[in-house]
Amino acid sequence: MLRSLLRRPRNVVILAGTAGTGATYFYITRSNSAYTDLNAVEDTKRYSAPTPWTPPSRKETLARLKLSSQNKDEVFDLLVIGGGATGAGVALDAASRGLKVALLEKNDFSSGTSSKSTKLVHGGVRYLQKAIFELDYEQYKLVREALHERKTFLHTAPYLSIMQPIMLPVYKWWQLPYYYAGCKMYDLLAGHQNISASYLMSRSKAIEAFPMLQTKNLVGAVVYYDGMHNDARMNLALILTAVKYGTAAANYVEVTKLLKTAPPATSESGKLYGASVRDTISGETWDVHAKGIINATGPFTDGILSLDDPSHKPIVQASAGVHITFPNYYSPRNMGLLDPATSDGRVIFFLPWQGNTIAGTTDSPAPVRRDPRPAEEDIAWILEEVKRYLSPDIQVRRGDVLSAWSGLRPLVKNPNAAEGKGTQGLVRNHLIHVSPSGLVTIAGGKWTTYRAMAEETVDEAVKLFGLAHAGPCRTKEVQLIGSKGWGKNMFISLIQRYGLETEVAQHLSDNYGDRAWTVCEYAEPTGERWPHYGKRLARSYPYIEAEVRYAVHNEYAMSAIDFLARRSRLTFLNSNAALDALPRVVEIMGDELGWSKARRNKEIRDAEIFMESMGVCATLKDLALSPPPSRKGTKRADRRRIPVEKSGGGV
Repeated sequence: MLRSLLRRPRNVVILAGTAGTGATYFYITRSNSAYTDLNAVEDTKRYSAPTPWTPPSRKETLARLKLSSQNKDEVFDLLVIGGGATGAGVALDAASRGLKVALLEKNDFSSGTSSKSTKLVHGGVRYLQKAIFELDYEQYKLVREALHERKTFLHTAPYLSIMQPIMLPVYKWWQLPYYYAGCKMYDLLAGHQNISASYLMSRSKAIEAFPMLQTKNLVGAVVYYDGMHNDARMNLALILTAVKYGTAAANYVEVTKLLKTAPPATSESGKLYGASVRDTISGETWDVHAKGIINATGPFTDGILSLDDPSHKPIVQASAGVHITFPNYYSPRNMGLLDPATSDGRVIFFLPWQGNTIAGTTDSPAPVRRDPRPAEEDIAWILEEVKRYLSPDIQVRRGDVLSAWSGLRPLVKNPNAAEGKGTQGLVRNHLIHVSPSGLVTIAGGKWTTYRAMAEETVDEAVKLFGLAHAGPCRTKEVQLIGSKGWGKNMFISLIQRYGLETEVAQHLSDNYGDRAWTVCEYAEPTGERWPHYGKRLARSYPYIEAEVRYAVHNEYAMSAIDFLARRSRLTFLNSNAALDALPRVVEIMGDELGWSKARRNKEIRDAEIFMESMGVCATLKDLALSPPPSRKGTKRADRRRIPVEKSGGGV
């Protein structure tokens, strides 16, 4: 019988495919065991507050920075410029090796690209597709590196990152084996570090898992796994962990000049030994001395390179990625969606995040600037693509957009690439560049690979600057602050200890880890029978007033925007809800920091301007909504601000 089957070539192909699928399934499921053991630790311990630790104040940090130019023994080994994911990762890697590190950020930590990502910890399925069809080895290397880093990322901060199943709906039969094979290759590239195996889903199961899905002509679906995280809080956890290892990290300190030794008689340029800096809050200036300087400023990389050499050739091409936030009824709480073939070839994600749904992203060249605004045409494009994949029962409206933002990806430019091809073909890989002056620049990359990028950068710096006392890289094992005493059931202990609402307790646990105990110590009684503690800042969101006080004293929050956009994520979830919470946030921060009335008014004005970069300036006409009926004796409502709830209404 076997011989007769093998006589037909088609049967040979079927048998080979079946055997290959079986072998793949065995390999992947076996390779998942390490991850399962890592994340399925039983909560058998009693949760309690960790050993108290308060980071040095900003005033103490600035004093330490100033000392580096006054005392030879206080010179830093490394000065890292940039407080985003890359800079924070470099600082942590270097500090955990025993080096003396300073980190300076012109604005707030994670105020740029690192807080405006797609929130995915991923290898990049679209890069794998390009690697295969374009035979691009660089794309392949990027995917492989990112997949291997993905698991380490999830281990580093387990409370901030999760596994996320993502569905690829299939509407043509021939696409089913194509997508399935691609996802299996994705699994195989991850090897023993794969987080979970992809699988096929029938039409009925796909509809059950994603009820909002367009069902016409639906054949089935393929589901694969990637990670998701809270990017801004992950960035802050990296900063605070680096501080705990001894880093002097300061936000709102701008590098205005790079300090060089006098050039020798030869053609060589002078060597860097520090930087002149300015506190953008007080206006005070001073010098910081270091044996080596690392430029990790993302989209602003070329700005620092210009300080070193005004005639340098730009190496970064910024690409704008626009995302929008929908109410939670736009997607299931535990299933994302990927459209791999949009109308113009770009990829769009549709993901549950922090209780709402985010959709994006676009990919187009953009000028480098602070707080870029999402273009209305990009928002409209995302809405049109979302409509194609959702049931006709769901009216996808501009008015349901709760927030919108634009982030700049720091793509590395290829000097030999043809002009006019946009940014979709640029590789998200990274490069390390050493200038004649000794300036080390790390450019490109993405969130998922921040740790590997940092390791390579510090390795280069150790060799270049003769830092022989540095130990080996430790960041594969170092868990970020908040991880040690955290477990999935910790929120229950918070409820029992402080009388919090369940949603609030889960939020604190998932965003602060074991530091949630310290946050609760800043909480004031509600004066109600229930909950006992945890006064909310916005009725439909779990952020509480205690978080504002905690952010001021433990997380270097210096403005209302710092809290609303990055210490909490309220601005990204619902810009109008953030505006409603703004006066109370300013009141609390003003009391804690001793702000004058003029400063409080300025904070409100600055925050309102910032909200315009988050889509809050839409009018009722833009939203296709009707104004509420007028009431006799009341003033006309402000057309710019529309009160909304988590379940609907937008900006």
